[in-house]
Amino acid sequence: MPTAIEAASCPSNFRDAANELVQPAAVRRRTGPCSGSRCHHGEPGLRVMDSSSSLNRRHCLAALAALTAPRLARGDGRADAAGSPVLARVAGRTGAAGCRLAAAWDDEAGHHIGLLVETDGALHIAASTEVPTRAHGLLWERGATLLAVARRPGDWLLRWHPKQRTVQRVWSEPDRSFNGHVLVSPDGRTLYTTQTDLDTGAGLIGVRDARSLEQRAEWPSHGLDPHALLFDVQGRLLVANGGIPTQPETGRAKRGLDRMDASLVRLDVEANGRRLGQWRLDDARLSLRHLARQGRHVGIALQAEHDDEPRRAGASVLALFDGEVLRLAEPAPLAGYGGDIAAWRGGGFAVACPRANGVALWHADGRAAGFTALASGCALAATPTALWAGGEKQALTLQTVPSRPLALPALRLDNHWVAAAEN
Repeated sequence: MPTAIEAASCPSNFRDAANELVQPAAVRRRTGPCSGSRCHHGEPGLRVMDSSSSLNRRHCLAALAALTAPRLARGDGRADAAGSPVLARVAGRTGAAGCRLAAAWDDEAGHHIGLLVETDGALHIAASTEVPTRAHGLLWERGATLLAVARRPGDWLLRWHPKQRTVQRVWSEPDRSFNGHVLVSPDGRTLYTTQTDLDTGAGLIGVRDARSLEQRAEWPSHGLDPHALLFDVQGRLLVANGGIPTQPETGRAKRGLDRMDASLVRLDVEANGRRLGQWRLDDARLSLRHLARQGRHVGIALQAEHDDEPRRAGASVLALFDGEVLRLAEPAPLAGYGGDIAAWRGGGFAVACPRANGVALWHADGRAAGFTALASGCALAATPTALWAGGEKQALTLQTVPSRPLALPALRLDNHWVAAAEN
């Protein structure tokens, strides 16, 4: 039997994952022209949400419980014949010793990016540099450098050299803003950034020289609010258009949510960003935000924008894309807010749910696989041996041996962190 989940306070479909398969909702595919950009540990003031959008964190927390594990995952990270992988609180020395994570955070001294290193059962700051405003997306490069992008609507993109302690920075054009994410081409020569035209609100993809960071071309994203980017297994560019109309003055205050138009777009990078396909969910109030890939399958973390709070709180936080069809995974009452997303070695996807105070797992086919509690958990990072989740004061890893969590320094992690291998 699959891993059991404590019955008292876990979402029922996660608890019943061993016995019940919920068929995900099918969605329609569109290939024609389309019409037409948050989590920081679930702090409402940093999301620019109105009071009607606020959620009761205690209510969400009461609906969730930790995942128990009668049988543990195999050492290679795959479930054994009778069990499911476990998201367990483990010390870094149980297979993750020496892990380095590149992260963004705020503290009393301001906004920073830096390296966190695991030693003696805790994560410690090994090196850091101050940044102008809050950072969002991070990308660790093969040259042991870190790319960071300002939180939307941002005006900077930078490369940090931890060993040299130098920073290379470019600023956005006056009528453009960065939308928080950057992606490097497989050959390392080109960067792609999601951006917004501040005059029209149209979504854009900035095509940049990887060495200088300067923009050399610009493509339409074919939607509003483009956020994360990812290459599919065939090297084509996938873009998550969040679809949320915002106030030009702030780039974050939402308006006209009845006009939301979220979509997943596939672009041909060899043909000047030619659109190869575009997909939308049936539920127009689900914003597509972050992307992760597991083989040919792509997971998309969702954020619900429904006016009705119960509907928003129970909305799915994960969509799945197999290259042809975009569909919803099995829903669960996770406050309707998916933060970061990562592929996990069990073959599916993990979605951090900061407003539900934990991390949820799904199998690749969309069935719920488990949940573990983590206060304000949002940042996820895959390493060769584990999946790291960062929250408020603690970090957990996806491992096979339960143990205690790792302590974090006195800082407020931002939405994302990434593994930082020593090249």
